[in-house]
Amino acid sequence: MLIDTHCHLADPAYALDRGEVLQRAWSAGVTRIVVIGESRGSAETAIALLNGEPRLVATAGIHPHHAREWDPAAEGWLRELLRNPGVVAVGETGLDFHYDHSPRADQRRAFEAQLALAAEAGKPAVVHARDADDEIAVILADHSGVTAILHSFSSGMALLRAGLVHRHYVSFSGMVTFKNWRLDEAIRETPLDRLLLETDGPYLAPVPYRGKRNEPAFVRQVAERIAAVRGLAVEEIISVTGQNATRVFQLQSGVGSWESGARAPDSGI
Repeated sequence: MLIDTHCHLADPAYALDRGEVLQRAWSAGVTRIVVIGESRGSAETAIALLNGEPRLVATAGIHPHHAREWDPAAEGWLRELLRNPGVVAVGETGLDFHYDHSPRADQRRAFEAQLALAAEAGKPAVVHARDADDEIAVILADHSGVTAILHSFSSGMALLRAGLVHRHYVSFSGMVTFKNWRLDEAIRETPLDRLLLETDGPYLAPVPYRGKRNEPAFVRQVAERIAAVRGLAVEEIISVTGQNATRVFQLQSGVGSWESGARAPDSGI
């Protein structure tokens, strides 16, 4: 039940050895990987990776960095992709007021539209939050019918508590192993049944791999650090977070490809 709930496996960083990366993950005990599709291109690549590999599932959405690209065509594209049982969540979506690669008004518009599509599809939303805690909290409260996953959590405690009021999930990455990590309180305060593990690969490799490309096999280091902070056995953390991931993403055995006869919309896949 060791599940990496957030890996950008479609990223070019894995293009030359993706098969070997997956083999190392399975050998390390990883049972499922959620492949993040944070743009139209990456989502279509993520879906292509599902074929023949039932241990992979995907997400699809538009990252706040690309929010200026949100338009009716993107909305129709995402609505159609969410019909795919292998696409288990919307996102990565959210707000990033640190880099502001897209205008903030476009970020808000794309985020709210994607939350509405998540509600329509009955699937959770993977949320990116950077320097936008207050607005994220307000928008999530306005879309209370959607289950959110606060991914690679490093925000303030106010956003954590606002999210937990609505029973959202909180996912921790390799940042929890860094020397400058200062949010053990968030790890302790997150209820066990809302806790998730992720790598966010190829980024944020945990100690002792920091500075190298991250990959799903390293998610165990995240579990070990979470277990140490919570004072629990690592196998208990792996078990409970695996159950949580199975619940929130509605994972089923054999999910990971298009249903027989279904067509990947507008993707060429």
